[in-house]
Amino acid sequence: MNIVNPGRVRRVTDGVGGHGPVVYWMSRDQRARDNWALLHARERAQARSVPVVVAFCLSQTFLGATLRQYDFMLRGLRETAGRLRALNIPFALLHGAAPEVLPSFLHDLRASELVTDFDPLRVKRGWLREVAAAAGMPVHEVDAHNVVPARLVSERQEYAARTIRPKIHRLLSEFLEPFPELSQVSNVTVPYIAEPDFEEALRWIRVDATVAPVALPAGEDAAEARLLAFIAEGLSSYAEGHSDPNVDGTSGLSPYLHFGQLAPQRAALAAAQARHGGEGREAFLEQLVVRRELTDNFCLYNDDYDALSGAPAWALATLDAHRADPRPHVYTREQFEAARTHSPLWNAAQHELVTSGTMHNYMRMYWAKKILEWSATPEDALATALHLNDRYQLDGRDPNGYVGVIWSIAGVHDRPWKERPVFGSIRYMNSNGCRRKFDVEAYIRARSAAPRQLTLV
Repeated sequence: MNIVNPGRVRRVTDGVGGHGPVVYWMSRDQRARDNWALLHARERAQARSVPVVVAFCLSQTFLGATLRQYDFMLRGLRETAGRLRALNIPFALLHGAAPEVLPSFLHDLRASELVTDFDPLRVKRGWLREVAAAAGMPVHEVDAHNVVPARLVSERQEYAARTIRPKIHRLLSEFLEPFPELSQVSNVTVPYIAEPDFEEALRWIRVDATVAPVALPAGEDAAEARLLAFIAEGLSSYAEGHSDPNVDGTSGLSPYLHFGQLAPQRAALAAAQARHGGEGREAFLEQLVVRRELTDNFCLYNDDYDALSGAPAWALATLDAHRADPRPHVYTREQFEAARTHSPLWNAAQHELVTSGTMHNYMRMYWAKKILEWSATPEDALATALHLNDRYQLDGRDPNGYVGVIWSIAGVHDRPWKERPVFGSIRYMNSNGCRRKFDVEAYIRARSAAPRQLTLV
């Protein structure tokens, strides 16, 4: 009987590998616990009576990520490497993009199979195609990120949450299952892999160091602690606190989910098994499972997920019809980045983003919609919002981020609303709406500071 549901596994290529280990190319799911891809690699290795080796390919740059994101990621990987070492599973930190360094690593080990995790982003899909073509061995992709595998949920781009929700719910009982323990490797000779040098890795990368790391603890243990605290203290009130940025009502799990330090399925199991929760539990599971997996679906089946051309036809038409509308204010990217707009509320949200690496979801919607209203063109607005989101958010460069921005600016997964200047029939938000939701002045007082000089790249 398979440990991993075959519906999670996609055979990318066939081939005849060597007689060496099964290699798990860790990428999106950076954890030893609760990792279906690693469990599948371990299962394949046991069938062949060979060891399993984990390899992570560290790119010098990646989609505009800064020192903030690399620092958080490498702190988590350090913990994961130690956890794997305790299980007698070597961890290799390879310096370079996967197509540049992974094929030779596989060849040197005489690897028998390659297993990797699922990622819907264009660059990751491109890397997988290149590596698979060069590997000459069986290559498997395992969806260790979605509760219900994205490729199994739907074979096309879904229009909205209401169209993907029944497809996910129909399969949820099959895939929302407990994780088995990852057993220690024994009775095989494990190849020597040099211990990763994480300090040297930080020196080797070529990223913008002016966006400083944040003090948020990283890694699997920190992710688990945050999850347990949220289930105990925040799950029941999640439905109310989710729309008030002055209340610590969000789960705080987004950075850990983004870097794969926590399995979304572990969070879903914890919420589903909690003895309390009520409406809060239902709201959390809707965001964690349905809404998050909807963003993976969008990026998997729409290659223009980060461009205006990826928006629905009605949104493109309405934005185009209002392209020449006078804007009340027009700011440059540099002015947005430095929080130098006329709006204390918007500036406070931008300051929170720059200093903390996070922003409340409700404020991120308002923040992006005001960028649309105060930019010369919709194209400029989308480019600015994505640049700032990816540069400062710990969870930037992610399907949730791309879809959140293009939903706000170009109506993805939404419907036409009342027509207004600049927005057309894109859903509108303003500060008065925020005032009806929460204490705007308290938010501004808590997050505002004199705009600091930023080094722009």
